[in-house]
Amino acid sequence: MSTLVNVPKNGGLSNVNSGLNFPTWSNWIDSFFNNDLPSVFTSNFNTGITLPKVNIQETADAFMVDMAVPGLKKSDFHIDLDNQLLSISTEMKEENEQKEDNYTRREFGYSSFKRTFTLPESVDDSKIDAKYVDGILSIHLPKKEEAKQKPARTIKIS
Repeated sequence: MSTLVNVPKNGGLSNVNSGLNFPTWSNWIDSFFNNDLPSVFTSNFNTGITLPKVNIQETADAFMVDMAVPGLKKSDFHIDLDNQLLSISTEMKEENEQKEDNYTRREFGYSSFKRTFTLPESVDDSKIDAKYVDGILSIHLPKKEEAKQKPARTIKIS
């Protein structure tokens, strides 16, 4: 009498009828590439600022970009527009030095981020405005007059 054996797709028979889960080369490769990499590989070694979250809202007249970045000053930001590419960035360096009789302690830190957005052609780039209040950077991107949404109207049939 013959016994049918289910062969896994990777071709290994190492765990068939044994009750043990020996990793096959194929399983090991799959698990290596499918698992999250350790944080040491994905970290940007940034000790201060992480990539800030952004909310983008569209109204009939404009787009609003709000970015939560508490603890900064408005002078810390660089907002650039190159063609239709809006870039928001900051770079901060901090150095502390404490001297005592028999030692000197120095610490330094560096934090930065850059977010870039492609603006639609409908934005009037000559009227872009930005403000920073209570940890929120708000950028107002008004639409060109011809791109503004017109109110609905009823057309009479003659």
